[in-house]
Amino acid sequence: MNIRIYGGGLEVGRVALGIRSGEREVVLDYGVNFDENDKPKLPLQPDPKSLKGFIISHAHLDHIGALPLYQISNRFDVYGTSFTRKVSELMLNDFIKISGAYLPFEHLEVRKTLRNFIEVEYDTEFDIDKFKVKLVDAGHIPGSASILVDDGKFKVLYTGDTNTASTKLVSPTKLLNGISADILMIESTYGKFNHSPRDKVEERFIQSVREVIEGGGTVLVPAFSLARSQEILSILAERNVSFNVYYDGMVREILNLMLQNREFLNRVDLLEKVRNNFHYVKGWQDRNRIWNEPCVIIASAGMLKGGPAVFYFEKLASSEKNGVFLVSYQADNSPGRKLITVGKINGESQVKARVELFDFSSHAGKDELIKIVKSVKGLSKVIVVHGNEENSKYLSFAIRESTGIESIAINNGSEITL
Repeated sequence: MNIRIYGGGLEVGRVALGIRSGEREVVLDYGVNFDENDKPKLPLQPDPKSLKGFIISHAHLDHIGALPLYQISNRFDVYGTSFTRKVSELMLNDFIKISGAYLPFEHLEVRKTLRNFIEVEYDTEFDIDKFKVKLVDAGHIPGSASILVDDGKFKVLYTGDTNTASTKLVSPTKLLNGISADILMIESTYGKFNHSPRDKVEERFIQSVREVIEGGGTVLVPAFSLARSQEILSILAERNVSFNVYYDGMVREILNLMLQNREFLNRVDLLEKVRNNFHYVKGWQDRNRIWNEPCVIIASAGMLKGGPAVFYFEKLASSEKNGVFLVSYQADNSPGRKLITVGKINGESQVKARVELFDFSSHAGKDELIKIVKSVKGLSKVIVVHGNEENSKYLSFAIRESTGIESIAINNGSEITL
C-alpha cells in the first residue's frame, strides 16, 4: 500500500489523501484553499486510470471544493453521508458563483458530481473495488465522518475534521469508542493548542454581546454559513435572549436543510427555536434598516472575505459602541486575521468597534487529538495532515513523545510505502 499526499500536507485545507493498493487507488477528500488574492488553489491530481472513487469526510470547501475537476471528462463515484451530499450541492454551486472565473469546471460538473454521489450510512461497511470502507461519526459538523479503509492487508483510518466536545449541533466523535487501524492520518488544525472549556467561551460571548447591546450598539458575528452560524444561533436561542437576532446569507438554506435531516443533529429543539424566534434578512431593505439597530447580526463569510458580513462590517467598524465578534477559524492573510492582529483590514482606517475572538472551534485541540491516537488499537504509524507547518510538526512530535508511536508530518507530493 502507498499513501500519497495530494493536498493538506503542512497546510490547512486543500485536503486530498490517496490510498493506493496495487494498481487501484481511492482518494479521501478533494478540497481547495485560497492564495493571498483569494484565488482557489487545487490539490495535486491522482492518475485517473487507477482511481476508483472519492470518499468525502464532510462538506466544507477545503474538503470538497475540487471534486468537480474529476467529472469534466470522466465519471468517478463519490461516497459520503446523505447530509454531506445535500449540503455539498449548496456549497459547490455557491463556490462557482463566487470563484467560477478562476476554476476549470462549471455547474455542469457540479451536477455530475452530485449525480455520481453515493450516500452511505455511518458504521456500515461498503466496497469500492478491492477496498472495504466504513464511515464513523467524526463529531465535527452534521454529517461529518472519519474514514476507515481496509485493502485486506492494511487498515488506514483518516480522522477528517473531528471534535471530542459536545456542541449544540453535533455529539462528540465516535473515534474514542475504540477502533483498530495500522495507520492513522490525523488532522492538526489546532495541533499546538488546547481549547478553552466550551461553557466558559459561551458565557463570555453572551456577556460581551449583552454589554454592546446595552450600550446601544450592534454586534456583527461573521461566521461560516455551514455549521458555525447555526451553532452561534443555537447558543443565543438556548439563552432566550430578549434582543433581536438576525441571520443573513446562505445560513438560512443550510438551517432549513439541517432541520430536514434531524438524524444528524444533537439539539434539534434549539434550531427549531432559531427558525421560529429569530429573523432572516430578506434583502437590502432589511440590511439597511438593521445595521443601526441594537441587535445581533450573524452573517457569512466567517473570515470577512466576502458575503453580507463585509457590508455590515463597513457600516459598524467606525463606531466604538458596536462590536465585531469573530467566531470562526481565521486563516493567515485573511481579513479576519488582519483585524485581530493589526486592528484594521487592507490599510483602511483603524477599527473603532470592539473586536473580540471567541474560540468556538469544532476541531479537537492538541490533548484531544493525542487522546484519539491513544484510543486507536494496533497503530504502527501516524501521519499528521491538515494543519500549518508549525502545528503539524508540533503535533507529530507530541504524539511521538506521549505514545512512542512513529509520527510524521510531510509535504504535498510525498508518498509513504507500507
